[in-house]
Amino acid sequence: MAEKLATLTFTDGTPPIDLPVMTGTVGPDVIDVRALYGKTGKFTYDPGFMSTASCRSSITYIDGDKGILQYRGYPIEQLAEHCSFLEVAYLILNGELPDKQQLDEFVNIVTRHTMVHEQLIRFYSGFRRDAHPMAVLCGVVGALSAFYHDSINIHDARNREISAFRLIAKLPTITAMTYKYTTGQPFMYPRNALSYVDNFLYMMFGTPCEEYRPNPVLSRAMERILILHADHEQNASTSTVRLAGSSGANPFACIAAGIASLWGPAHGGANEAVLKLLGEIDDAKNIPAFIKRVKDKDGHAMLMGFGHRVYKNYDPRAKLIQKTCHEVLEELGLKDDKLFKLALALEKIALEDEYFIKRKLYPNVDFYSGIVYKALGIPVSMFTAIFALARTVGWIAQWKEMITDPDQKIGRPRQLFAGATRREFVPAAKRK
Repeated sequence: MAEKLATLTFTDGTPPIDLPVMTGTVGPDVIDVRALYGKTGKFTYDPGFMSTASCRSSITYIDGDKGILQYRGYPIEQLAEHCSFLEVAYLILNGELPDKQQLDEFVNIVTRHTMVHEQLIRFYSGFRRDAHPMAVLCGVVGALSAFYHDSINIHDARNREISAFRLIAKLPTITAMTYKYTTGQPFMYPRNALSYVDNFLYMMFGTPCEEYRPNPVLSRAMERILILHADHEQNASTSTVRLAGSSGANPFACIAAGIASLWGPAHGGANEAVLKLLGEIDDAKNIPAFIKRVKDKDGHAMLMGFGHRVYKNYDPRAKLIQKTCHEVLEELGLKDDKLFKLALALEKIALEDEYFIKRKLYPNVDFYSGIVYKALGIPVSMFTAIFALARTVGWIAQWKEMITDPDQKIGRPRQLFAGATRREFVPAAKRK
């Protein structure tokens, strides 16, 4: 079959050029513009990379118009319903779902790497007790390379594998320790007899005073949340991890960079903003007035938790997390919870209002996840930290894929310069 080409013509006298059109297994074709500058002296201009494929990947596929999210070809709905988080982690990292023996071996290795170096605990005392958990997480995860420098040779496949296991295993421990530090409670060491999720909840909420008994409904809710957040294609934090990794930075530094990017309120901090919004609305009777302010272009009111950069349909993760939200609130006797009822009322109005329908502003995963976290007793400041725990799996997989991609080069975007042209220096005494 002949190679597909796109012909680019110019009105400034530059001769037209043919650019290859690349086709993936699914999704839009991609125009390969790598030769553009060499042949024409021109760059492309795409702020926010709205129309740019920055890499070739086989991990996660999203069709925003149809509301589709797949990990390695598997629909998120099936994985969230039937899999454990570590089963999905294996899939994302290796490309295939594990058989029983493979899963048992994977779980065993992760379980036996959950402890952190004892000296790492001293890092926490260097932070103020009221430090934001994401600030602590950035610092502690970045410091891992100082303790596990035996696995930071990025060109060695075995080193990359060991780093992946260490990050997946230790993030729950580090995240839970971050929470315990802010509350003043003692750190809880991991327990190998517990599952990945139960162990995390134990380290978060257990104390030396009494035996911690995991609630299976709450454990399953947390499992589902982690699965839904495990990866999401080339978003801001994943692109940050890839960009940092393209320079040859060690994996611990790359994941710390991803955590820093995730901290932004437009990314991982969105679920915090949803709870703040619901708190400001306070009562369902105030929704119409709030909606009116949202529609007013001069009103500066934002409907947090609705709409998505990629999804122009109902976020498939939102449907799953809504179901999870119902299960958690019913289990905890919070079915008439004011906050959740307010969220449903807001969702109903927004989904029926022509203004939001026309703009395809559907609820996203952040709209419900914050409510689930709150019901589980997790403080708002920890929401994004748990997001980072889940997304670490995707970040590692994307980083490993980037390292082994023969087309990958150090990230170096170009610019459309709009500053001053050449000027001659004038001594201070002569300047006017």
